[in-house]
Amino acid sequence: MLKSSPEHVDAETTEVPRRRSVGRTIGLTVYSIVAGIVVLALIATGFVVYTIQRSFPQLDGAVAVAGLGEEVTVQRDVLGVPTITATTADDLFFAQGYVHAQDRFWEMDFRRHVTSGRLSELFGESQLPTDRFLRTLGWRAIAEQEVEALDETTRSYYDAYADGVNAYLADHQGADASFEYAVLGLQNDAYEIEPWTPADSVAWLKAMAWDLRSNLEEETERAVMAPGFSQEQMQQLYPAYPFDRNPVIVPSISSVPAVGTLADIVPDAEAKAATASIEWSEVDGVIEAVSTLVGGVGEGIGSNSWVVSGDLTESGKPLLANDPHLGASLPSVWHQVGLRCKVVSEECAYNVAGFGLSGVPGVIIGHNGRIAWGFTNLTTDVTDLYLEKVEGDSYWRDGALVPLDVRTETLEVAGGDDVELEIRSTVHGPIISGLTEAYTSVGDDPYTGTGGTVTQPSGAPGGDYAVSLQWTALTPSTTPSAIFALNRAQDFDEFRSAAALFAVPAQNLVYADVDGNIGYQTPGSLPIRGAGDGSMPQPGWDSAYDWQGFIPFEELPVSYNPDEGYIVTANNAVVGDEYPHFLTRDWDYGWRAARIVDLLQRASANAPLTAEDMRDIQADNGFFLGMRLSGAYSELQTGDEGTDAALDLLRTWDAQNDASSAAAAYANVLWSELARNLFVEGRENPVPLSDQARLFLVVDGLLRDPASEWWTNEALGVANQQEMLERSAVDAYQRIVELQGENPSKWNWGSLHALPLRSDTFGSSGIAPIEWLFNRGPFPVGGGSSVVNATGWVMDADGFATVTVPSMRMIVDLADFDDSSWNQLTGTSGHAFHPNYIDQTAAWQEAQLTPWAFSRDAIAEATTNTLTLTPAG
Repeated sequence: MLKSSPEHVDAETTEVPRRRSVGRTIGLTVYSIVAGIVVLALIATGFVVYTIQRSFPQLDGAVAVAGLGEEVTVQRDVLGVPTITATTADDLFFAQGYVHAQDRFWEMDFRRHVTSGRLSELFGESQLPTDRFLRTLGWRAIAEQEVEALDETTRSYYDAYADGVNAYLADHQGADASFEYAVLGLQNDAYEIEPWTPADSVAWLKAMAWDLRSNLEEETERAVMAPGFSQEQMQQLYPAYPFDRNPVIVPSISSVPAVGTLADIVPDAEAKAATASIEWSEVDGVIEAVSTLVGGVGEGIGSNSWVVSGDLTESGKPLLANDPHLGASLPSVWHQVGLRCKVVSEECAYNVAGFGLSGVPGVIIGHNGRIAWGFTNLTTDVTDLYLEKVEGDSYWRDGALVPLDVRTETLEVAGGDDVELEIRSTVHGPIISGLTEAYTSVGDDPYTGTGGTVTQPSGAPGGDYAVSLQWTALTPSTTPSAIFALNRAQDFDEFRSAAALFAVPAQNLVYADVDGNIGYQTPGSLPIRGAGDGSMPQPGWDSAYDWQGFIPFEELPVSYNPDEGYIVTANNAVVGDEYPHFLTRDWDYGWRAARIVDLLQRASANAPLTAEDMRDIQADNGFFLGMRLSGAYSELQTGDEGTDAALDLLRTWDAQNDASSAAAAYANVLWSELARNLFVEGRENPVPLSDQARLFLVVDGLLRDPASEWWTNEALGVANQQEMLERSAVDAYQRIVELQGENPSKWNWGSLHALPLRSDTFGSSGIAPIEWLFNRGPFPVGGGSSVVNATGWVMDADGFATVTVPSMRMIVDLADFDDSSWNQLTGTSGHAFHPNYIDQTAAWQEAQLTPWAFSRDAIAEATTNTLTLTPAG
């Protein structure tokens, strides 16, 4: 979710970007050089060391806290991972709030300013464009509505969590809460921490949904590109999913019992949206800034998860693996935790462990004593742009002018005057043109389309064009309740009941239980569209293009104990074209899914599968496009000695993007140069290179079609496929020589593709001493884009630095939960220089996982520190 950016990587190993993106310089851009001098002085005196350590959490002994009902224990292992044990559920989530505040409060406070569009209150006027955009979307207001709609029990959990956070803050303010507040005081010494509220927690689920919002960028990209390309070219550049070569998640839908009504699942809940029934048979600066804050959907965003039946495993019980791919951040987005009731009962039903989000109670991904589950992004289309025709404070709908919804909000600015923001909305959602260059250009030169066609709108009424956004996350949902339902679920029926509540973000949910069952469920609010398919902006003035409701839950794809003995999700197509509802035109193209299926089939053909086999698959660096390039260049000679020696490396390469591989370094540079020469360099209308998975399919098709017009690039003096391949090979050799020298033995993909870990706030301050305090790395890594070990890089950024990562990895062994393992990108702590700040990164680099203790005995053996929270008074 939170994402670090690729600049400031070791200049000797990673290319220096040719331009510095606005979105990647958000942060404290208004600091003066005086701040740097002050920090240097503080470091010299040792004051910084003292200030940093003030905020480290107490790990042992006893603390009396107001608001707690009964005693709670917090056991931590050497990685700082807490297991919290309480008598009541309210005390359990109270303590989780307290622990999150101990470990990550600055991150929590920063996040709530993001989700409420209040960054300017922290960092000044540099954040106004981002605040305008986020305030227009209105995440905070929707979160407040969701909190008010919570059932009594769920509301008590969010209240208890907030009380726990505030109990910690009662004794920890400013630098006592986190060192970042001391640094913030150099610019904004008037800032005071506010109490935590349930809406602060729920709002972050909106940021999670934004991070995984699916095809909004593709829809915008197509609309912006449309004026410069023919219909045939657009279809070539945006091909359909290759159903004939890559797998779907649910080849056949299982028959399972219905889950009941929403009121059966969550007492007092009300359905928030109508459903329809059927017969069964990244972008300009502001968007990039928001993506940097809450997680980008650039190259590599996705996830892998798979579950294997006990019929294929050594233990006879299922294995479940998951590694969500998100923007690299420091600290990692995930906080590992165990939540246990002393006696599991109906009143206190929790015995769960896994990965959560600081600021949010419960466990998002993990297992309890009976079931395990994992998430990957569904990639269905839940966002649509609408072209609106606006006259004054009205807009056209079905031949009549209707009033816009207009509201005014005030943005407070640290060190500056308040700014008034007028927000206008239509029936579809907020108007976002005028906030960003991309959305504004969609309205300035409007195109629409459906079913792969791209046309200029016809029959539009008078007035000015504007662009509005309809998105499932912009209406209240039941997702805040789904987390607790997942944590309590004991079987597949209860798991599906929880999934029915999980409205946004839309996710693939995989499942396994101790009885040997495996399963899959599509959750989420998935729209049923009218005349359009959401692949291009639609005419907002014609209600025929409106959403018609949402796909009923019982008609969503589900799989239970399939004959294959495994279920693989990697953002590939969920179902085939025969599925009666339209879901999207923008699936991930399935290269990771195909590789995982192939590896599972080959491994299980030789011997029963083990947890180590699952780890090996997570670590796989097989590069599909690398194999295609090796074949394409198998007999090509350029006549340039250095280039031909590099091509010899390519021909003998195993197509693994290993960190130590010289051939992988050249292959990825070659891929970048070939894509640039085909689609960007010298082109009057350059093609965005943001989606490498799609470009894999496009270039794979071009390699089979030597006569394609794309092989001709007059600006480069290239007339055919042979010349394009030769030119790109020479360009790649020259570029890698610039980056890593002339000696191929010195080339390696790991350092070229190194991961910089950057704090999402002060890590981009532009002041070296401050950045040094919070940033770490770069760390050499293998993997790559559309590789199972999905360390994504952005081709448009002119470099190869890793920007998206497997944010965590877990393997759950249903035969014995104590034989499970896990790892995350950085560490449990958000405090710079704390022992648990980046203590998991070295293992993460090698895709090594650590033991995951779950039973009471295993937790006791792993415990290194124990803190007891007692009721005050």
